[in-house]
Amino acid sequence: MAGWDVVARVGWRQGREWGVMGVTAEELFEFASGLPGVTDDEAFGPGVTVLKVEGKVFAVLRDGEGEGEVWVTLKCEPGLASHLREQYAAVGPGYHMNKRHWNTVVLDSSVPDDEVREMVEHSWERVVAGMGKADRERLRLQRG
Repeated sequence: MAGWDVVARVGWRQGREWGVMGVTAEELFEFASGLPGVTDDEAFGPGVTVLKVEGKVFAVLRDGEGEGEVWVTLKCEPGLASHLREQYAAVGPGYHMNKRHWNTVVLDSSVPDDEVREMVEHSWERVVAGMGKADRERLRLQRG
């Protein structure tokens, strides 16, 4: 995936290989913001970044600055959402979101990095799938 190479390089510059210590908020942000059509803002205040594709939310990232956990809330197909919650203790119903369609993932290294990456890509794809045909095709073409 195009954006994933960016994250791998960021991890390498920080003196570690990707996947050795778990994904960080910064790495997740770099990967997610590299997907086509993505913009970000701090609509909920400092330390909570909202990532949108063409203006539609697909991820909410809490960076853990100050006190608290680092987590990301991602859109998810309902059956897969339940499966992921059963598989990983760090995955739970979406914080302040529709619990059926959103999961919150605590970035505590217990969920493998490649699984977190797939969750981000799945969330982006779920949001893109709900767009009009022209936007959907353009974004998917940009992604490759």
